[in-house]
Amino acid sequence: MKSLLKITLVLGIVISFSSCKDNGAPNYQYMPNMYESVAYETYSESSAFNSPNGLQGKEGQLPPVGTVKRGYVPYEFPNTPEAYNAVKAANIASPLDPAKIDMKKAEELYNIYCAICHGTAGDGKGNLVTQGKYLGVPSYADRVINQGSINHVINYGLNSMGSYANQLDQQERWMVAAYVMQLKGQL
Repeated sequence: MKSLLKITLVLGIVISFSSCKDNGAPNYQYMPNMYESVAYETYSESSAFNSPNGLQGKEGQLPPVGTVKRGYVPYEFPNTPEAYNAVKAANIASPLDPAKIDMKKAEELYNIYCAICHGTAGDGKGNLVTQGKYLGVPSYADRVINQGSINHVINYGLNSMGSYANQLDQQERWMVAAYVMQLKGQL
């Protein structure tokens, strides 16, 4: 009877120790702050961002002045009519190598984003214009445009046209501008 009690006791201890073991997480953390950081509320105050005058700062800080996100190239012209005229007058050329522009991809982008209003030929007779939804969409043959002015309009929009900067990255905008100039030459 005593041996059965001892065996049961030892078996109970072994089961209790083995049930607490988790192979997915270490049982001991050498520096737990490196694994489990302190969670701060976004706009709460913290002594980590104290200012020199003794005021406590907020957690959600603004980025330093002049920083840009990775992969973003800033566009130096503002969204004003004067800037548009300056870009048009400066005849800014595309930074892309004309020999390496994939015109097939540029045509696809144009057909997705521009042809609905401007038409696949660039004549200003897209589906929305022929249905009467928008009026006054110009033909590229009637406009004095260059690649820089087209890129500016894609960035900020003009008149009824909105900006397509969220849909097209910088390289794609220049590709579409090159394709528009090709369409203008064919009209």
